[in-house]
Amino acid sequence: MAPSGPGRKAARTSPETGPGRRLVTPSGPDQARAPLALVLVQIDRIVIVGGGLAGSRAAAELRAREYAGEITMLGAEPHPPYDRPPLSKKLMMGELDSTSLDTDAAALRLDLRLDEAATGLAGRAVRSERGDYRFDRLIVATGAAPVRLPGPGRQHVLRTLDDALDIRARLRQGTRLAIVGAGWIGAELATAAVTRGCDVTVLEAAATPAAAALGEAAGATMVPWYAAAGVDLRLGQPVESVQGGGLALPGGGWLEADLIVTAVGVRPCTGWLDGSGVDLGNGIVVDSRLQASVPGVYAAGDCAAFWSGRYGRRLRVEHWDTALHSPTVAAANALGAEQDYDPVPYFWSEQFGRMVQYVGHHEREDRLVWRGDPADEHWAACWVAGPAAPEPAAAQTAGAGRLVAVLTVGRPRDMLQGRRLMQAGRTVDTARLADPDVPMRDAAMT
Repeated sequence: MAPSGPGRKAARTSPETGPGRRLVTPSGPDQARAPLALVLVQIDRIVIVGGGLAGSRAAAELRAREYAGEITMLGAEPHPPYDRPPLSKKLMMGELDSTSLDTDAAALRLDLRLDEAATGLAGRAVRSERGDYRFDRLIVATGAAPVRLPGPGRQHVLRTLDDALDIRARLRQGTRLAIVGAGWIGAELATAAVTRGCDVTVLEAAATPAAAALGEAAGATMVPWYAAAGVDLRLGQPVESVQGGGLALPGGGWLEADLIVTAVGVRPCTGWLDGSGVDLGNGIVVDSRLQASVPGVYAAGDCAAFWSGRYGRRLRVEHWDTALHSPTVAAANALGAEQDYDPVPYFWSEQFGRMVQYVGHHEREDRLVWRGDPADEHWAACWVAGPAAPEPAAAQTAGAGRLVAVLTVGRPRDMLQGRRLMQAGRTVDTARLADPDVPMRDAAMT
């Protein structure tokens, strides 16, 4: 049974039940036939599957809410929880060797089981190759895994600490590096590699960098950055396969490379839940309170496809901000709270000497409004809800609309003010929005 939308009823709590107990009101399609009674549920065992930032945040929130029962965390990697964003930034540049979060398992009274991946879910127990872990509540924070290309050649991906350290060790002067994918990871890796003296080629099947995230109009503004940095960017260039010594391209083409890194996206790590009864669809399908279709199961971070009332659709966001904040909501609700998770998504990228920030969520049909000249050092692009005007030039200043997304390059104040406008659901005057000399907050209509 799939969870309902933002109107789903959650369990009610009472102060006298304590942090380890929950008063549950029957809900779902059988609610009308259920007796009108409250059922007291004792929560003694919580299992967290996923040993990264999201899992660590969930454990910390449970203890902050005075949950006194057992917490077991299964982490597929051999390392304690660590931060991923620096892997393609400061660690790849050689400024860091560790991004550990310094999770104090003893202080959290956390049974942390590293190098132990979940392999299945059977009733109220998580299975691994080392045993079964029974739970009263389950929080899934397994994240996502990189997509790989076909072919027998060696290809690297950049997702884990071990991935990053291995790639960094290979970034030597004169190394011919081929990066497949001009998204955020591809751009950040290219930035570090040219700094370390590599000969870098980036191949992108789309017409522009970051086309999937931003669309071609905004992505096109980034093309000159690659050339200025000395990176050979090849757009509209698919790859057939990875072979020994290089990449096989369509039509018999070939690109020699000493090092190949695939950066074409990720998929949620949910295969271990196949056949479990948990509804899956581009991640773990959860409601606005991050509860899955199986009662007592919650999901957070990259693997959670949550219902957003703000955007009227299901979202799965693969960025640090989601891993930071969604686990606190999942943990609170696992203990009986009734919190909705409906953020204005945010991510950032450091590439080619620029700070790029994006906040919000836009669709192809939303209207793009430029704020400043993208050829300049500092500028922004904004999206307002609704289709573009027939004439692109007219779309710049035609009327008003609800702000849904902002991309900034070197304009952090625009990002902050834009996020506040989106959180408040404000309508903006697009003519004022397009004027970079007008503070973004002053584009809001009264």
